[in-house]
Amino acid sequence: MLFIRHIYIRSSLLLLGILFHYVLVAQEGNLARAFAEVDTNYIHTADQFITGRFYFSQKYTSIILEGRKDISDLRYRPNTTLNMGIGATYRTISLNLAYGFSFLNNDKEKGDTRYLDLQSHFYPRNWTIDFYGQLYKGYYLYPEGRGNNDPGNYYIRPDIGISLFGIALYNLTNGSRFSYRASMLQSEWQKRSAGTWLIGGEIYAGSLSGDSSFIPSLLKERYEQDEVEKIRFLELGPGGGYAYTLVIKRNFFVTASATLNVDVGLSREFIKGETRDKFTVSPNITYRAVVGYNSKVWNLNVSLVGNRIAVRGASTYQDYLFNTGNYRFTYARKFLTGPKLKKKLRWIEKL
Repeated sequence: MLFIRHIYIRSSLLLLGILFHYVLVAQEGNLARAFAEVDTNYIHTADQFITGRFYFSQKYTSIILEGRKDISDLRYRPNTTLNMGIGATYRTISLNLAYGFSFLNNDKEKGDTRYLDLQSHFYPRNWTIDFYGQLYKGYYLYPEGRGNNDPGNYYIRPDIGISLFGIALYNLTNGSRFSYRASMLQSEWQKRSAGTWLIGGEIYAGSLSGDSSFIPSLLKERYEQDEVEKIRFLELGPGGGYAYTLVIKRNFFVTASATLNVDVGLSREFIKGETRDKFTVSPNITYRAVVGYNSKVWNLNVSLVGNRIAVRGASTYQDYLFNTGNYRFTYARKFLTGPKLKKKLRWIEKL
């Protein structure tokens, strides 16, 4: 374990150093231009406005244990809350506050999930930066009846937990005409269709553990991971992709983006007091999708931000898949800042 931690620390520092060096030398060394340049024929900015939003959202980190070709996968899901919240964005800074009220959440038959989900997404002009920090404990097996031969009840595992941490950083080659802020933050307006290539990299480290095997006793004979009680992993690597916003009749829009990473890494499985290590090469995917209506003043949209991390252990050729995401329904409106408020927000403008 000390060996994996040592490699994780060194690899993290190396990748972060490379990525941030790329930020500094991008756009011929002109960092101000890289963050501020915009083609007003394509993007309407709203730097003098505060964007306020009301939204519903649900975050998740699910687990899939792949079966062989003739056996279906095991799908563990968390019982996370549907949250109602408010938020605001001014220039590059956003703040959102949400709570899972009881009248929105009554799925007690799926067990209880305790979780802290700190995934955050930042959208400077020519960059997208994703931070992941997930701590989950308590899962149920989907669909109903799987693993317990009871069609009316879920197989519940309050002992299964996951810790996942990571960062992904991508450069937008056409950030002057394509705006993530318009679709994801509602603080701008994409007036014309545009797309951009995405170039960058990512690093993840995490663990999945339980008090006993991840495989239900009724299904142990079917899965090669039947004795695994814990797995830890580290992955990092470069990637690229594409993002595009289709504007229909000036105000309706569809945004879709995806990046594919080829990560190298190490995994360690814990089996009855013993450990098995494996060097891996895994394809990982990050994706975003937004559909909605946008104008100079208000925005209404449905969005999904997610990623899939594949980890392979030494006990099987099948993967452990970690799917992380956030569904959101948002209504947003822009408000002009007055002289007094603008003065108090001047520190954000300096950023």
